[in-house]
Amino acid sequence: MSMTEVVEVRFKKVGKRYYFDPKGLKLDAGTDVIVETVRGLELGKVVVSNRLVEENPKFMPLSPVVRVADDQDRLTAEKNREKEKKAFDICCEKIKKHKLDMTLIDVEYTFDNSKVIFCFVAEGRVDFRELVKDLASTFKTRIELRQIGVRDETKLMGGLGMCGRKVCCADFLSEFVPVSVKMAKDQSLSTTPQKISGACGKLICCLNFEQEQYEQAHKKIPPAGYMVETPDGKGVVTECNIFKETVKVRLEDESHTVKSYNYTDVKSLGKSKNRDESEDIPQEMQD
Repeated sequence: MSMTEVVEVRFKKVGKRYYFDPKGLKLDAGTDVIVETVRGLELGKVVVSNRLVEENPKFMPLSPVVRVADDQDRLTAEKNREKEKKAFDICCEKIKKHKLDMTLIDVEYTFDNSKVIFCFVAEGRVDFRELVKDLASTFKTRIELRQIGVRDETKLMGGLGMCGRKVCCADFLSEFVPVSVKMAKDQSLSTTPQKISGACGKLICCLNFEQEQYEQAHKKIPPAGYMVETPDGKGVVTECNIFKETVKVRLEDESHTVKSYNYTDVKSLGKSKNRDESEDIPQEMQD
């Protein structure tokens, strides 16, 4: 495999990281740079300094780092932030004027002012053709209206999670991770929608954080809902503790006693035929 030198650049504080060709420049993490993108020149910040990675057709050829940003570049970016605030107010007024059922969330000017991007949320499709014409005549530049989902909205707006801390997507997650109700079940968490949904109404992203450890543990420790053979007869696992490596089993005898066993004392017989709890979770929350 041939190797190529890259730097990783981010355009927003908690945004996705992209590979760029440093073009011979030695760039430390935290350095502001001007890079060439599909949207034109953009100001970004280096988050990972020069390193070698295997060439991959998915990101080749690499766009170049044009130069290290100077004070004038940073001043331009700051002026753009001020213009975005004014553009936000103007767009909100025009949405009301055109009586559109949509909520504006964010406005972004490209570094060279060649385009203004308006991000909004809406319940369904919105015919914003007249709004685009109105905005184009006002700002005298290219206009892009981008409809985003509720997870993207929460990432942009921020907020507090059920743990009392800033939501992960707005704090440190650069990309959304796939989550499912199965993860909650694997971790013996309640599958009540109110207890595993985040500020966006979707499943909480932190379900993914420890999932790999639980998956490894469940290769030897039967999870809740599995039939097992115990020294006292057959039963169904009601709870497992991967840290103590124990399981609680409801025996199938007349008493239906719940006993605790070390995982080495039970033998898995496969998943119980009980109804899948994920059926209780609204489909729109699982997507």
